[in-house]
Amino acid sequence: MITKRNSIIAIIFLLLVSVFTVKAQKIDTIYHINGNVLTGDFKKLNYGVVKWEMSGMGTISLETPKINNIKSNKQFEVKLKNGMLYFGSFDTTHVERKVKIMTAGGAELVTIDDIVEVYPIKKSFWLRTTGNISLGFNFSKGSDVASLAFSGNLTYRKRKSSLQLSWNNDNTFQADTLSSTNINATMGVQRTLKNYWSLGAFVGGSQNSQLGYKLRLDFTALGIRDIVYNWWNRYSIAGGLSVQRETPFEGEDETTDLAGIVTTIWKVYKYTEPKVWVDADLSFIPYITGEWRYRIDFNLNPKVGLYSNNLQIGFQLYYSFDSRPPENATSTSDWGINLTLSYSLH
Repeated sequence: MITKRNSIIAIIFLLLVSVFTVKAQKIDTIYHINGNVLTGDFKKLNYGVVKWEMSGMGTISLETPKINNIKSNKQFEVKLKNGMLYFGSFDTTHVERKVKIMTAGGAELVTIDDIVEVYPIKKSFWLRTTGNISLGFNFSKGSDVASLAFSGNLTYRKRKSSLQLSWNNDNTFQADTLSSTNINATMGVQRTLKNYWSLGAFVGGSQNSQLGYKLRLDFTALGIRDIVYNWWNRYSIAGGLSVQRETPFEGEDETTDLAGIVTTIWKVYKYTEPKVWVDADLSFIPYITGEWRYRIDFNLNPKVGLYSNNLQIGFQLYYSFDSRPPENATSTSDWGINLTLSYSLH
């Protein structure tokens, strides 16, 4: 006869079995090319580096050329360098450096070097957010001029789409006076399509005292084409239309114009020591309405890793040109450079 006490013990036993079973299902396995087997938690793969969490060792980085195979029952978003996008888990094969992506439609056999991005599905908001924060400072005693910059970008990934936020605040001080400002912030969404294409919609705001505008608001719609997309190098071009509303500091009325925009973006990462990151973008913005006018914006941000992948030192360079700035502008161009210390999230 089953007693009440025995029933309670049986229930506790089943609960413990259930807990350990769930825990076991969360263990991922990486098979190293040297024969070692690593168990832990697969966080993500990006730019040829896997973020991997192991008990007692914390989060480590592992380059993809050192991986022979992967096993995980969790669901991932997997992007290949040919532009194909899969949603599924990983299973091992008997072929060196080839892995199966287990999807709802079956198994896809792929070479590990062809995988350029892996992000987990159904993770917390924080774990699906990546980006970096940078602080820059320069000072010249002879001219008594100092510059302070604070910039960053955050990306939250969803299935086939991402939400993006970026900002830059660059201020120049002479003695105790703020002599110039260059501030901009952009927020938007990007949706991945097929065959290397994606669509983006962005809202931005900026101010530049050197170029004479107090506030410029813009809404931009872009078609984006990946030209090169592999585990260390990303190069893409984008084109579209942008509505620009500009408020000068003084002396002129607000204007609203329609402009075209052509942008090229280059990102590169070298995982061998010393680790190097380079982000660059160049935009050409011709105005369609109003008087003939065009603008050019260029940004360059190379960084070198310090101690780990998360902490980097480098510099940030920007250049802006406006063929027809507001009347109170002191110049048709503005540029700046700052030494930066950056911290990357995840």
